[in-house]
Amino acid sequence: MDETARLRALPSVDEVLRSPAGAGAVGQFGRQAALTAARRSVDSARRAIRGGAGIQPSAEDLGAAMVAQLADAATPRIRTIYNLTGTVLHTNLGRAVLAEAAIEAATQAMREVVALEFDLASGKRGERDDLVRDLLVELTGAEDATLVNNNAGALMIVLSALAAGREVIVSRGEMIEIGGAFRLPDIMARSGVKLREIGTTNRTHPRDYRDAAGGETGLILKVHTSNYRVEGFTAEVTGRELAPIARETGLPLVNDLGSGTLVDLTRFGLGHEPTVADAVRDGADIVTFSGDKLLGGPQAGFIVGRRELIARINKNPMKRALRADKIRLAAIEATLRLYRNPDSLAEHLPTLRHLARSQADIRSMADAMLPQAQAALGPSFTVEVRDCMSQIGSGALPLSTIPSAGLRITAAVSRSGRVPEELAASFRALPVPVIGRIEDGAFWLDLRCLEAPKPFLANLAFFGGSA
Repeated sequence: MDETARLRALPSVDEVLRSPAGAGAVGQFGRQAALTAARRSVDSARRAIRGGAGIQPSAEDLGAAMVAQLADAATPRIRTIYNLTGTVLHTNLGRAVLAEAAIEAATQAMREVVALEFDLASGKRGERDDLVRDLLVELTGAEDATLVNNNAGALMIVLSALAAGREVIVSRGEMIEIGGAFRLPDIMARSGVKLREIGTTNRTHPRDYRDAAGGETGLILKVHTSNYRVEGFTAEVTGRELAPIARETGLPLVNDLGSGTLVDLTRFGLGHEPTVADAVRDGADIVTFSGDKLLGGPQAGFIVGRRELIARINKNPMKRALRADKIRLAAIEATLRLYRNPDSLAEHLPTLRHLARSQADIRSMADAMLPQAQAALGPSFTVEVRDCMSQIGSGALPLSTIPSAGLRITAAVSRSGRVPEELAASFRALPVPVIGRIEDGAFWLDLRCLEAPKPFLANLAFFGGSA
């Protein structure tokens, strides 16, 4: 047949819908969705014929293509993956894995009606922040506390509530850019404050803060540099040193800790990071920090500090726009309760459990996995157990790495192509995608965050790499 005849011979949309596959799709996905997919299948076949394709599809062929479209559209876009990058708190992979207690609390909040803004004692309207306020005060030593949906939001509402239209003093060495090209000066501008930079990139002194403070100043801002460190000839004014300067000048001192932690991380073999309680004791009037990083909970921005300042922040119109919902609040409360017993945190909180794992434990697991991993990948690849280094991630302790172990995968024989990149793509294509890292010409699977090797190895049985 010539092209015109082939186009005329294409099944109609109604014929596709009446085919066995099409009829099944109508029942499974609904008539409107099936109709749209059938039209796309017919249009695609028409374009293929005009492009010189030799296959003449039947109604059943187009029905099968329609079902494939609908099935793909129905597949959840948020997918479970294995994070074997070696970055425990990976921003692109959802950061903290929640504790079981937090998952159970969030599930109950989704399934049941809850007293969110209702005071059971008085029978009157309550405040949703009351659900976690006492816990935050207890764990940080602050006078009062509130929260919003993330730490960038926390900083924005603090600046807007306490210094709108006025200058905010910040060291030039703390002018950070966080993920997604969000920069501190931009956040400050959107908050309605005027940036007053002081010092230099590598050195800022107490006198710089004193000299900058004046009638136009709204507050002093101390910012954790999070994802970088300046080393060498440097000078930084600590929160403890800034507190008396703030009192002298009559200005609030806001300390943005970024990741923030509620416990001393050295007890888990990690580098020292000032806790939120440290910042409060050092004299900060307001401290902001994240919930989904070192704290190991859901995304949130916590604000703790002086009672009168928290009251001003809560009256800001941005508070309603940035508030947390019942599901997040339930998970936050359950996570914070775990911190009442620091001795059992690593047992119950996945983030700290992963960070606290010893290299010997991880290597032992890697040794046990090696034979099955090699068998799954086949003779075309060489799998070795190697020591490596993990990192915390999400801007926490950027210079600190943790001894770990994992599987290093290379091609068994010399071959053309970008083998590590092709291996990475093959692992991402597994039923449960595996995300590793490429380093020194090899594909690495850092096993620090792997807790269940058996299902992981079963997943490898579907490996179809051809690098």
